[in-house]
Amino acid sequence: MPTFDVVCKPNLVELRNAVEQTNKEIGTRFDFKGSDARVEQSEKELTAYADSDFQLNQVRDVLLNKMSKRNVDVRFLDQGKVEKIGGDKVKQVLTVRNGVQQDAAKKIVALVKNSKLKVQASIQGDTVRVQGAKRDDLQTTIALLKKEVTDLPLGFENFRE
Repeated sequence: MPTFDVVCKPNLVELRNAVEQTNKEIGTRFDFKGSDARVEQSEKELTAYADSDFQLNQVRDVLLNKMSKRNVDVRFLDQGKVEKIGGDKVKQVLTVRNGVQQDAAKKIVALVKNSKLKVQASIQGDTVRVQGAKRDDLQTTIALLKKEVTDLPLGFENFRE
């Protein structure tokens, strides 16, 4: 029976490259001269540091610009709240989405069921598996999900006959 998986996985190599390019540009820009502005990457989150709220917005804009140039969807980032860290300095944690969250997975399953296509969707951990009798129905389902789910950067893997 033909199947495919709906996933939400960023390209971590390209994300790291975007962070490195962001730090390089911040280091060379005149408006950041002498400031402590930077972006640090840990396993599943990025932390943006700056001397003021305005600079933090500039750092975030540079990061999002570099991500889009490297074809990393900016919807992978969940922006946390801005925190003060001593003096005027601020930081913001940007969480990288990895995997389809449970409520989004339920929304996808409901969308597939309501589409009246002859396919079944089931939640498999942090992915959603869709299976059907015909390959055309699966391709129609992919087109439907691309059109309807705009708040998540969905990917489609393991398309099997």
